[in-house]
Amino acid sequence: QVELVESGGGLVRVGDSLRLSCAASGHTAFTLLRMSWFRQAPGKEREFVATLRWRTLAKEYADFAKGRFTISRDNNKSTIYLQMNNLQAEDTAVYYCAEVADYSNYGLPPDYDYWGQGTQVTVSS
Repeated sequence: QVELVESGGGLVRVGDSLRLSCAASGHTAFTLLRMSWFRQAPGKEREFVATLRWRTLAKEYADFAKGRFTISRDNNKSTIYLQMNNLQAEDTAVYYCAEVADYSNYGLPPDYDYWGQGTQVTVSS
């Protein structure tokens, strides 16, 4: 059974950094996967943050994440990360990792097959 477990959220101040982790289990072939981060702020729809193809390490970012956020993976730990620097108040949200097959569409939440439970990031000013 596939399971995604996020961790690393917390309360930080504007300009601080956080690194989120998402540990994946229950897979037989990680190389066939794409892993992504989404976020959802109160009263808003869930939005795409970043994505990574496990096999090629190809990455894409939302415009607000470019230059501040970095997605990466540790193949030995079956874990993906989201390094977030220079956090702003508008980055406050629940952050989710999600998984879809490598060859599938990936830009929207309905594209994804599995989700973690989310981790809260709160940036205070």
